[in-house]
Amino acid sequence: MGPGEIPITLTINGKPRQLSVEPRVTLLDALRDRLDMTGAKRVCDRGTCGSCTVLMDGKVVYACSVLAVDAQGRQIQTIEGLTAGARPHPVVTAFVNHDAQQCGFCTPGFVVATAGLLQRNPNPTPRQVDEGLGGNLCRCGTYVGMKKAVMDAAKQMRGGK
Repeated sequence: MGPGEIPITLTINGKPRQLSVEPRVTLLDALRDRLDMTGAKRVCDRGTCGSCTVLMDGKVVYACSVLAVDAQGRQIQTIEGLTAGARPHPVVTAFVNHDAQQCGFCTPGFVVATAGLLQRNPNPTPRQVDEGLGGNLCRCGTYVGMKKAVMDAAKQMRGGK
């Protein structure tokens, strides 16, 4: 048995969230089981599929591979933050417009990874899109539609240029 739960504060989608977790709890477990934020999916549980992708301080990370206690003091953005409000993030809109999903299970991870990619590189080449999303897997094979969605979202975020 390890130590008991400790109080932590996570800043998720711009809002501080207080919870208590055991030090061994991953960010994915904290999001899904403690905060009822189920957009990040549990698939591989070892950082190889990308279904649990979140942004931490603007960088793509796998929530299954980060301890919740290590996420304190960091800015965490989830799919819920990209879809909240009256106007969804341009990446979300582009994925819908290009029908860039089939079963939808991997889609939240791809959308978050795309948002991170476009924050770093607002005008990526197709090869840079492949590299930027290379850590995310889609078993349905919607990569062509996703790439079109990424390029369209990038264009929209640049003001249509």
